[in-house]
Amino acid sequence: MDCFIILAQAAETASTQAEKSIVSVYLDLMWEHITALGLLEALTFISFGTVCLFYGWRVFKVLVTISFALLGLLIGVWMNRLLVEGNVIWLAIITTGLFAFLSVSLMRWGVSVLGAAAGGIITGGAWLASGLPEQYIWAGGLVGFIAGFLISFIIFKAAVMLFTSMGGSALVVVGILAVLYQYMGAGKKLEELVFQQNWFLPLVLLVPLAAGIILQNKFIKGARDWDI
Repeated sequence: MDCFIILAQAAETASTQAEKSIVSVYLDLMWEHITALGLLEALTFISFGTVCLFYGWRVFKVLVTISFALLGLLIGVWMNRLLVEGNVIWLAIITTGLFAFLSVSLMRWGVSVLGAAAGGIITGGAWLASGLPEQYIWAGGLVGFIAGFLISFIIFKAAVMLFTSMGGSALVVVGILAVLYQYMGAGKKLEELVFQQNWFLPLVLLVPLAAGIILQNKFIKGARDWDI
């Protein structure tokens, strides 16, 4: 859920801070959430992320449903702020239930969208790490988004491994960074790496992601009862 909160806050902040690049906006918000995590929350992120990395293929249907339910919740909250005066929850409940239902009914499409999003994040991160202009990072992300979407229809298992490994990697990295910042005395050094070294975040996301894909591929080959 924190991921969608970050996206919503980034959209609002970007509209009022046009002078800052979109990359800087998202980095600021991400760092704010990392530094605010408590030890229990960080360990929960690491534990759940590890499960997604290694066994996401076993629970991918649940993960797809949760992801789209949270997306529906985000849209409901946004629509409530835009269309309805006062704080009501019925609109958020409706959109959450609707998106969860659609994700179950259209599971392959849901996996394709999440696989495309994971591909976009990977190529966008590669664009940033390569030192290419930040204002055109959307071009790098678009390439990965299209590639991830196409791969989802050609090799469905690849899309499952891609989006579950990306989600697990993000959770593990956020949890580890929070622990290092809060309890290992590495806060200043980490902040310098995150904000001054463009290669740092893409690299730390890529390492567990690659490990997750390799291990999931190995597990899937040995699982005869896995039904997509």
